Amino acid sequence: MGASFLPITVFTVLWGVVGIVCPFFAPKGPNRGIIQVVLMLTAATCWLFWLCAYMAQMNPLIGPRLSNDTLIWIARTWGQPYTV
Repeated sequence: MGASFLPITVFTVLWGVVGIVCPFFAPKGPNRGIIQVVLMLTAATCWLFWLCAYMAQMNPLIGPRLSNDTLIWIARTWGQPYTV
């Protein structure tokens, strides 16, 4: 399972719009520079967080390790009889 081109492109464009285009539409005033920096930093950090979460799902380091007793309990709880 590798990286798909479509989600990476879509989210890069989305956060690129937030970080590059939206600062041009910040309202005029004494805090315009702060608003622009906040938009750019928000876009950069959200994109980076999304990329890390997306890449972590490609090759998970660990998986669930359940004992047989736990698996039997889950099967009975979910309404599936345990068969050997």
